Amino acid sequence: MTLTLTPGATTLAQLARIWQEDTAVTLDRSARPGVEAAAEAIARAAAGDDPVYGVNTGFGKLAYLRIAPGDTAALQRNLILSHCCGVGPAISTRHTRLMMALKLLSLGRGASGVRWALIEMLEQMLARGVTPVVPSQGSVGASGDLAPLAHMTAVIIGEGEAEVGGEVLPGAKALAKVGLAPIALGPKEGLAFINGTQFCTAFALAGLFDGWSAAQSALVISALSTDAIMGSTAPLQPEIHALRGHAGQIEAAGFLRALLDGSVIRESHRDGDTRVQDPYCIRCQPQVTGAAMDVLRMAARTLEVEANAATDNPLVLSEAGLIVSGGNFHAEPVGFAADMMALALSEIGAIAQRRVALMVDPTLSFDLPPFLTLHPGLNSGLMIAEVTTAALMSENKHLAHPTVTDSTPTSANQEDHVSMAAHGARRLGPMVANLNVILGVEALCAAQGIAFRAPLTTSGPLQAVIARLRQEVPPMGDDRYLAPDIATAAELVGGGALTRASGLPLPSLSGPEGRA
Repeated sequence: MTLTLTPGATTLAQLARIWQEDTAVTLDRSARPGVEAAAEAIARAAAGDDPVYGVNTGFGKLAYLRIAPGDTAALQRNLILSHCCGVGPAISTRHTRLMMALKLLSLGRGASGVRWALIEMLEQMLARGVTPVVPSQGSVGASGDLAPLAHMTAVIIGEGEAEVGGEVLPGAKALAKVGLAPIALGPKEGLAFINGTQFCTAFALAGLFDGWSAAQSALVISALSTDAIMGSTAPLQPEIHALRGHAGQIEAAGFLRALLDGSVIRESHRDGDTRVQDPYCIRCQPQVTGAAMDVLRMAARTLEVEANAATDNPLVLSEAGLIVSGGNFHAEPVGFAADMMALALSEIGAIAQRRVALMVDPTLSFDLPPFLTLHPGLNSGLMIAEVTTAALMSENKHLAHPTVTDSTPTSANQEDHVSMAAHGARRLGPMVANLNVILGVEALCAAQGIAFRAPLTTSGPLQAVIARLRQEVPPMGDDRYLAPDIATAAELVGGGALTRASGLPLPSLSGPEGRA
């Protein structure tokens, strides 16, 4: 099914569908008059005598050079070819398609000056499965994601490479295979395609959607860990969280209460438990994971705005009759959002790793066997699985260091401050992958720990989560080759299978409907 997007009003839910379902997209046809009006303004400027940046001038430091009217088409073609300087492995098909959809949204705002035929070309490429090969490295996030967007645009003019039906072909052959033909770019059209933040925004959105899924999983799995070590639910008392007032914290506490409601394990130690307080990794779950949820939601608001933004330069202000140079291509908002998300993902993993360490340590786990194995010594149990989580937690901490603070001048100092949003957003995927492994190992430990509490049982929702895990990964007896089990657990986390198994309504990226 094709998804119709309205420029300026596309929602996160629609963007998530593009990322998760690989759907084709088309622009609402109400955008066409504005697009065509801007294209007519550019055509008039190209035929006139006044210098207009990128229309009849050079680019960047070469903007002072005038281009003859007969050379404007060659100017745009040369721009695309010269900017195809990306390096590194190609990005995934899913990332590229999301980037193409975002470019459609930006052009559809009617401020870029491209012809409607180019919008139709992008739509057809998405519909017919023509995916440009786009290298992952080379953008500094201003003036736009120049290199990756140039590789995307190269296919439109019959250059570069694209994947069609599992085969990588030269751009013109890829188009021809599905019945499309290259389009020669007119004035400003190449600049409109490569000036923009769609590469980094696509990666940031992908990190957001997958990171939110990980945050949901962290809540479910942390509830398992709480029962595994026979932790207290007293810190989940709603009044505690209402007194602080943070929405994510309140929602996280309420969800944890629902997950643990009905646990026989919890009821068994309400009286006579000599422990006064649990460690912070159990007691402060709402304060940490809830705060991370708030951060992810703040980033989501920024990215929803950016996804709907016109981000090239110059912009056509049709109602005012102006073509104005500005700086909307600067990806600082995306860079900030990516840095925020990286911090949140790192902290979710940090506290989860401490819960893993708690469960495998017999001095802290409230009588669970060492490393969660019945026969310690002969068996090492989950000892090194915990070490793996420590390694990934540390890696994510390093990856969480900010990128927007690392500007450097480029283009002969014309572009003297850049956002570095591209790799700031690109690191989010590996961070989420690391986090899913940490949470997968936590799920293995927690399920093992809860089994040791038999005949006491956990809550109904958490029993269902364990049952889903056990469909794929059997309990640990004697030591066995663990790598496949860890990979499977991480896949269950990443795919949301464990959260869905709980049967409870999950916290939404759009925010809580009310406070618990």
